[in-house]
Amino acid sequence: MTVKELYASFSEKIPENLREEWDNDGIMCCADGTAEVYRALVALDVTEEIVDYAIERGFDLIVSHHPLIFKPLSSIDEENHISRKLIKLLCSGISVFSFHTRADKLVGGVNDRLADLFGMFDTRPFGEGDLGRIGTIDEPMELQDFAYRVKQLTGSDVVRYVDGYNDVYTVAVVGGDGKGYVKAAIEAGADTYVSGRIGYNVMEEASEMGINLIEAGHFFTEQHITEFFRELLIDFDPNIYVEIADSNLIKTIS
Repeated sequence: MTVKELYASFSEKIPENLREEWDNDGIMCCADGTAEVYRALVALDVTEEIVDYAIERGFDLIVSHHPLIFKPLSSIDEENHISRKLIKLLCSGISVFSFHTRADKLVGGVNDRLADLFGMFDTRPFGEGDLGRIGTIDEPMELQDFAYRVKQLTGSDVVRYVDGYNDVYTVAVVGGDGKGYVKAAIEAGADTYVSGRIGYNVMEEASEMGINLIEAGHFFTEQHITEFFRELLIDFDPNIYVEIADSNLIKTIS
């Protein structure tokens, strides 16, 4: 399949109308829309390391969750890190697709997969744009035990939590940066809220609102979407070689 044919197939599965107004996703760069795609690299982020790896290994396409271009560029200058990556990609004939908030909101996308990972039942959307998911687990758990389960299931290096003095049963999830959805989770009836990034100030405030908070890491609460992208690519064209790359730049010492 060609670059443009693949993007059309992605857009059928992950419709553009799911994208939040403030977001930028879709085709980040297109070296040649008529070019055949034989090798595709999937990653959460398009880091410079990922770009260099794609060039070295002869990939034709990168599919990411986080947009390569988020804010408008006023010029293309190799001294700018985004521009530098674009120059490398286009000169090497590599195109990039990014599927951000529309993959978050999609049925079967980031937040549905996160809910499934935690074994949640009867999940439904919540929050602005129906981006988050809320549901119940099989039986009530103590917060520390559930936080440990979250750490194990996500593979997170570090999990932080705040005790709202409730057992865990009704859980709300937002992968990635979910600090703006805490109040919506409370209003939706959650006793526990799990996200990748919540932040100290929000966690401190919410500790007085009677909700358990678990912060499991931006990368670790979204990384499972790369497998979804891989599955789609193989479904679109079984002859495409697809590889998932680890793009987590943040290291921890424990």
